[in-house]
Amino acid sequence: MPIVNAARFKLFVKVKGDSVGPARHAERLANISNLSKPYLARTVCQMCNLYSNMIPADAMRRLFDVAAEKNRLGNAEPLPAIYPKHMGPVVRKDEDGSRELVPLSWGFRTTKKSKKTGAIIQPGAWNNARDDKVRSSGLWKWSFEERRCLVPASSFCEAKGRNPATYYWFALNVDEDRPPFAFAGMWQTSRYEGKEGPEETETYTVITTSANEIVKPIHPQRMPVILDPEDYEQWMNGSAEEAFELLQPFDADKMQIVLSGEGERSDVGS
Repeated sequence: MPIVNAARFKLFVKVKGDSVGPARHAERLANISNLSKPYLARTVCQMCNLYSNMIPADAMRRLFDVAAEKNRLGNAEPLPAIYPKHMGPVVRKDEDGSRELVPLSWGFRTTKKSKKTGAIIQPGAWNNARDDKVRSSGLWKWSFEERRCLVPASSFCEAKGRNPATYYWFALNVDEDRPPFAFAGMWQTSRYEGKEGPEETETYTVITTSANEIVKPIHPQRMPVILDPEDYEQWMNGSAEEAFELLQPFDADKMQIVLSGEGERSDVGS
């Protein structure tokens, strides 16, 4: 799988406080369109490998109750397309137990070797964790118990079919355009063997559960766990048993498809 330059994902369009012109806007969207077709086919046509976060950083901090001094995003730009192995904002607890907003890389990393030569190749990225595995799998268990996090988002994408695939973007169904929400996530410092030797990367993953009635026609089996705001505290600070209770399909009546089409590989909102 080709590795996509992370700079291509530092894209944004006109949001509150931003005055991007039409030419620059077109250029940024073209950067997404120029991703290789094999990469997109292998990433987007699986669950859940593409989402957006168009929330301004300061609004994100306020929405998720993060103190100003705990905002580690810097001059972060809204992201209309976030793919595995690229950076996304995450809300986690820092060493003193307070919330911080940090950029992490999507997908727990593990060492990967070539089946033909046995040589170390690009690491695997585990960007989804099944809800029925988080308490038993060695890859997920300790992160679920000790390092749960919130993954802010504006929408997420599922693809149906191949050559060409149709992309469906799901968001919350309220009056506000693309209201922010959060996936249930976990984070860790992934340590693995890279081509040049041992490496480590701070990473996160998104937990999935059974698909609800709006997602099921597009992806029959799974969808990301979306948390209600009143459950954020329980997810972040509750026991493992209390957190596990929250891993449920989100109410389909509170969701809508906001964008669909063969070339819709990003969601900038309206």
